[in-house]
Amino acid sequence: MEEKKSIISIEVSLGDNNIPNKIEWTAASPEGPVKRECKAMLLSFFDKESLETFKIDLWTTEMQIAEMDRLMFHSLNALSEAYFSATKNDELSNHMKSFVQYFGEFTGIIPKEEESAG
Repeated sequence: MEEKKSIISIEVSLGDNNIPNKIEWTAASPEGPVKRECKAMLLSFFDKESLETFKIDLWTTEMQIAEMDRLMFHSLNALSEAYFSATKNDELSNHMKSFVQYFGEFTGIIPKEEESAG
């Protein structure tokens, strides 16, 4: 039985001083390749041998601070969900989600929760 594989390609166009001005990614789908443009990407690899994390974090000159806030909010939320899914550590996952809530409220991405009177 042959192993299934999927290829995801990332193409970064660089402008002055090697600053990204366009980021595109392509992935296979049942309907054919899907090519999308994005303003930023965060990519992490956990190395099998060194047990270190190698990261590629890029954003284009078009990326606005409010958009970066939104990217970080969604990324932090996804990280806390992935952490729980992998470890089932409810306590630490809840602490992470509390920070995500704070981050979202502080940046205005989500409305502040009303403090309960008590």
